[in-house]
Amino acid sequence: MTGRILLLIIIVLLVVRVLYKRTPLGPRLKASRQAKEARPMSSAQKQLFTVVIFAKISILRYFRDRVAIFFTVLFPLIFLVVFGSFSKGGNVSFHIGLINQSHSQFSQKFVSDTQNNKTFKIDNTVTDLSQANQKMSRSEIDAAVVLPPSFGNIQNGHPAGQAVIYYDQNSQQAAQTLQSVLQGEFEGINSKLVKEPAPFGVVSKSTNTQGLSRLDYTVSGLIGFSIIGLGIFGPVNYFPLMKRQGVLRRLHITPLRVWQFFVSSVLSNAVIGLFSIAIMIAVASSPLFHFKIVGNYLELAVFIVFGILAIFGIGLAIGGWAKNENQAAPLANIIVFPMLFLSGTFFPRFAMPEWLQHVTSFLPLTPIIDGIRMIATEGKHLTDIGPQIGLTALWAVIIYAIAFRVFRWE
Repeated sequence: MTGRILLLIIIVLLVVRVLYKRTPLGPRLKASRQAKEARPMSSAQKQLFTVVIFAKISILRYFRDRVAIFFTVLFPLIFLVVFGSFSKGGNVSFHIGLINQSHSQFSQKFVSDTQNNKTFKIDNTVTDLSQANQKMSRSEIDAAVVLPPSFGNIQNGHPAGQAVIYYDQNSQQAAQTLQSVLQGEFEGINSKLVKEPAPFGVVSKSTNTQGLSRLDYTVSGLIGFSIIGLGIFGPVNYFPLMKRQGVLRRLHITPLRVWQFFVSSVLSNAVIGLFSIAIMIAVASSPLFHFKIVGNYLELAVFIVFGILAIFGIGLAIGGWAKNENQAAPLANIIVFPMLFLSGTFFPRFAMPEWLQHVTSFLPLTPIIDGIRMIATEGKHLTDIGPQIGLTALWAVIIYAIAFRVFRWE
């Protein structure tokens, strides 16, 4: 779907460009623009014009830099191929929620035996089917095994009952395998009780909902990885280089102000970021990975730009403060690597210890990745992710306050 949208946009732009050149409308618009540019501009217009010009220069410089294109476009795609391939692998164990609605002695023994069985990893926080459905929708558990109130009650002189497996569409294969495993367990129990009829059995029921796959977590995290690469490593690399070459010093003696330089850099990086992330989403949506965006594309783009703006401030602060690459690189690594491994970039945060989840929720990249995932894969709107927007905005204010404070032209 995303690939078709990008192809349609490219076709429309090409048609507009041809019509602009072939029809009289193009020369008229060009003459009108030249006449408008000949008019004297106000002070505010001059300042905005400077911002736009510097943003255009930054974008053109990016598309001429093959190394920058590799690290912002191709490098994240390499990670997508690697982690996406792992995400398509099968389950090696069963992460389940075990809900015991029965008070029979047999059901309690069954729960105890299941907890001691290494084949099953039971999430003890799941106490009802509502919690189980929520965790299944996020792929935190593979299925939910429910023991009904009648499970284990005495019938015809022996305990009997039927366990129920609930699963969503993403874990259908795992649920079928789980059903076979439990059926084997019950057959062993049945053979000890009676021969005919079998008192215990198991059935599966679909929740008819589409939960998150591991690929959904992977793509959302890799979008955050792209934002980090563009927003931090970009300015950390070329700002010290521009200082060493004397470019920033020459800009400093012009009427260019710091805020104009910052705004033009943010605008250019927002455009470049959307370009690189759109390519990644298009590849992830291809038949090779089958990534699907269920949320609103415009809201997703707005939030991604917001995230780029916030993270880019870190790169501005480091690159603007450092005198050379030797100062910038170590500081950037100290800041970047904890976010890469603790903000859910490559691994879901719910797999971390609970205390670490609370700590990492306050990292600058965490609310950005969570917000992207909630919009793209859970269909949330911007109004539904207020905490993520608020925390990102707070970090943006802090980061840019520091960036303005430490920035130096040479």
